[in-house]
Amino acid sequence: MTRQNAVPKVPTPPRGDEIASYATYIEAQKAVDYLSDHKFRVENVMIVGTDLKMVERVTGRLTYGRVALAGLAAGAWFGLFVGLLLMIFSQQSGALFAAIGLGAGFGMLFSVLSYALTGGKRDFTSSSQIVASAYSILCAPERAGEARQMLQQMPDGAAGVRGNAGSAWGTPGQAQVPPGPQAAPQAVPQPGQAQPPAQPAPEPRYGAPLRTPTGEPRYGAMRPVAEPEQTGQQAPPAPPASTTDENRPTPPA
Repeated sequence: MTRQNAVPKVPTPPRGDEIASYATYIEAQKAVDYLSDHKFRVENVMIVGTDLKMVERVTGRLTYGRVALAGLAAGAWFGLFVGLLLMIFSQQSGALFAAIGLGAGFGMLFSVLSYALTGGKRDFTSSSQIVASAYSILCAPERAGEARQMLQQMPDGAAGVRGNAGSAWGTPGQAQVPPGPQAAPQAVPQPGQAQPPAQPAPEPRYGAPLRTPTGEPRYGAMRPVAEPEQTGQQAPPAPPASTTDENRPTPPA
């Protein structure tokens, strides 16, 4: 038999609906424990920490005396284990104390030598933890509504319960589409404010069909022919009619 929420062999993003979110892990643990106490199928639930941080808490200063004492205790425990085995098989009680003494001596010696080789680069002791900024409780979509209703009855857990429109985590078939560029807001002219000049229309490209003022199409024109009324300029005067030799007066003889 396999569990529905079995741990995958490869790293896999969590999937499910977010039914609650808490600031601390203790609150999220209490909420899941509340679901378990009320016979809810908690194999459909998981706790997901977001915005992870690695926190290293310094516990104290490291000196040769503290290193020697820690090595002495560790070696004595190992010597006690070896001495008990020797006493059981050899039936000699003296072997127990000899093993404890030898283990304590070698443990202290190895600890001091290891600390001396570090060159004083780490003269403190610490413990590390992975801490999240928020802890979300995810549930299978078909059981999410029931889990929300149950957590709303919990006095200490109702504050972190999400609404019915909880966000879905890792829903298959839905790609994360980045938001498109937003259009720049257009300025609304105020009363009495001067209107900005209109931008001229772009000039046509070469080879674009244009039309003359009479409506006839022109092909291959580079610029549109503007009417005199539109440009505000007067039309050039017409050239005088050419005269022929027949209309010229005959010079007197």
